Amino acid sequence: MQDSRTPAVSMRNITKVFGSIVANHNVNLDIYRGEILSLLGENGSGKTTLMNMLSGIYFPDDGEIMMDGEPVMISSPKDAFDHGIGMIHQHFKLVNVFSAAQNIILGINEAEGKKVKGFSKLDMEAASKRIREICDLYGFDVDPDQKVYDMSVSQKQTVEIVKVLFRGADILILDEPTAVLTPQETEKLFAVLRNMKADGKTVIIITHKLHEVEAISDKVAILRKGEYIGTLITKETNAQEMTNMMVGREVKLNINRPEPKNVRPRLEIKGLTVKTDDGITKLDDVSFTANTGEVLGIAGISGCGQKELLEAIAGLQPIEKGEIDYVEDDGKRVNLVGMDPIKIDMLGVSLAFVPEDRLGMGLVANMDLADNMMLRSFRRKGSIAGFTDRETPRKLAEKVVDELEVVTPSIGTPVRRLSGGNVQKVLVGREIAMNPTVLMSAYAVRGLDINASYMIYDLINQQKERGVAVVFVGEDLDVLLELSDRILVLCGGKVSGIVDGRKTDKNELGLLMTKLGGGEVG
Repeated sequence: MQDSRTPAVSMRNITKVFGSIVANHNVNLDIYRGEILSLLGENGSGKTTLMNMLSGIYFPDDGEIMMDGEPVMISSPKDAFDHGIGMIHQHFKLVNVFSAAQNIILGINEAEGKKVKGFSKLDMEAASKRIREICDLYGFDVDPDQKVYDMSVSQKQTVEIVKVLFRGADILILDEPTAVLTPQETEKLFAVLRNMKADGKTVIIITHKLHEVEAISDKVAILRKGEYIGTLITKETNAQEMTNMMVGREVKLNINRPEPKNVRPRLEIKGLTVKTDDGITKLDDVSFTANTGEVLGIAGISGCGQKELLEAIAGLQPIEKGEIDYVEDDGKRVNLVGMDPIKIDMLGVSLAFVPEDRLGMGLVANMDLADNMMLRSFRRKGSIAGFTDRETPRKLAEKVVDELEVVTPSIGTPVRRLSGGNVQKVLVGREIAMNPTVLMSAYAVRGLDINASYMIYDLINQQKERGVAVVFVGEDLDVLLELSDRILVLCGGKVSGIVDGRKTDKNELGLLMTKLGGGEVG
């Protein structure tokens, strides 16, 4: 695809190597003003690394960056800001006890402050005025005086975007901006991005979500294994073509939902109520049954109790009242209330859990892949005279790396050095390898590329066909509708409905998510 205009940014023969890993190899990419460009690729394809070089976090080992046809040197985030480039990272960099305005001006010295329109000195009144001007121009909803600890995820993201605009950025890079947003919040963000585009801003979105690429971008640039594959005009392509280019082969974009077999109760939850230490009710009288050989989807706006529900069942969340019964094959019931994960495991209840917080709760960041496998396997293999079995977790780590195509230098690599998507593969692979009878997953494909996501969907269906009771918390309603046999909808910590996944639609789910529906509870 040719464009006669001079690019706002040209990246020429960009190469970046980390030890034995070639993150980017001779990448050539043109970015034009007044456009929204999606940067698409599998986990570990080098998308974030490439943009980290444009934003001054990394420096290329080879190649050059040009702006408006002239070579530039970007060796720090300050250099990037001086050239009008700002990056909003997937993990926010905000001080929780500061207000929005305090976070936005943090790090700006007097000289830099004078460059900002209407902001000649570092005072909160001037900062708040300029912040409101930016919000009015693009459609943001930010209270400059609100503390970060009182903000939702989408509000924190908004502060990060306003922060780079405040510093005068004309080229904005957003890394997985919708990863933790609801569909409603995503549409609000897209409306803002369209307003920014209309104002002549350039927006680059790193994403895995093809339907969002189609909805928001003008062009899509595709990387594969660190190399640039090509750029497509979004309206002239489709999800299948983009996926094939990204993966390097044809990928089937459909979820084959097998019919449930030998369905019987495995988990029975009755009147479950969970409160925070401050007395705030997160789950209110929640009741449902998770059956063998079935996928029970959990839908709801972010923060409606999904996290607390799975953690309570897993023994990680104290409950105020209610019953959690595990039903064995012979009908015998085991009450799990008050039991921590170790006690649950020692009872022979094979419960696997993929938590939302993959590094804070699921894996230990500084431990390698093999040792993270041992966190789950050592209790079952046990130990003799103080010696722990290390060979089994090593073999398991090798199996997960091979079967889930985890990109890592070795199984001895600390998981903190892996990309977010590869961390998620390690966690999901470990839990499924435990051969559970109950598999609970919170956002199992968050941060995963399309190929890896469908790999996970296939694994979940394999577990279902094995007779596992699967509880799947998801944020993509299309996937929930394709994957789930039944869908439980949470709204404000209450069950607003349980519907048949084959007979409902996104409209009904959306109504139930906002207390406007009337799905049957059962």
